[in-house]
Amino acid sequence: MENPNLAEYLPIALMFIFALGFVVTTMIATHVLGPKRKSKIKLDTFECGIESKGNARIPFNIKYFLVAILFVLFDVEVIFMYPWAVNFKSLHWEGFIQMTVFISLLLVGFFYILKKGALKWEE
Repeated sequence: MENPNLAEYLPIALMFIFALGFVVTTMIATHVLGPKRKSKIKLDTFECGIESKGNARIPFNIKYFLVAILFVLFDVEVIFMYPWAVNFKSLHWEGFIQMTVFISLLLVGFFYILKKGALKWEE
């Protein structure tokens, strides 16, 4: 493998610097140049033209959060399978065994959350 030249990474570094500079400049400019007039009507909550009623922070079932977190967890783990599938022929048996272990660990976690009842909606 060749030694990478740092000059090859210059365009990427410049892109990050310009993007960060744009974000910081925009945030400062909107804070400095933006209107400062506050009134009860402007500070009132606006939701699709309908006046709000009650408190927006009503408690609801934690199962929604749990299912969302579990979905993200297993969805991100599945993303790791794409590079393996692309390089399947070049990885030979070693790659196959590593992916088998990976999928086995995923299944152990999945069966654990099933056993704990994390996906049951009835109580």
